[in-house]
Amino acid sequence: MELTAMLSSKQKQVLLKIAEETMKKYIKTGKIPAFKIDDKLLNEEYGAFVTLHKKGQLRGCIGNIIGTIPLWETVRNIAIESATDDPRFPAVTENELEQIDIEISVLTRPKKINNINEFHLREHGVIIKRGFNQGVFLPQVAQETGWSKEEFLSCLCSHKAGLSPDAWKDKDTEIHIFSAQVFGKK
Repeated sequence: MELTAMLSSKQKQVLLKIAEETMKKYIKTGKIPAFKIDDKLLNEEYGAFVTLHKKGQLRGCIGNIIGTIPLWETVRNIAIESATDDPRFPAVTENELEQIDIEISVLTRPKKINNINEFHLREHGVIIKRGFNQGVFLPQVAQETGWSKEEFLSCLCSHKAGLSPDAWKDKDTEIHIFSAQVFGKK
């Protein structure tokens, strides 16, 4: 399912509010807030990531590439996971909450490509798959790092997928691309 319409500024604000309120309530009380969302697009199934930053540094990032539940619910669930379950970081504490910036990436459905020229740096995120190994980079990783296309793919293979840096050149490695609508709140 492609993201058929761009999210409006109101829809973005709803998703950011859901992520922020959920994270705060869950960290303070252990409870997950309930929301009633009537918006048609926000009730469609899309993949999404919630990325947390503190003072400009990554503090957590979890997501679902393929949507299996309504988008707003995905954002609610992964806001909790980004704050409490990213294995690279300790759980966000109540004292940190006011310092956390939230970024949401809403994803299109991934498309398998056979030619690396179909991948456009900074426009597409990439999923690398080979056997049981898999890794993903969101489109904004290229902007944040300044990597070339080759560096982006090599780092994805070696740092995220556990493959050799040049595995992306191998015909047995699957490459999937996707786009993301990215927005945030500082």
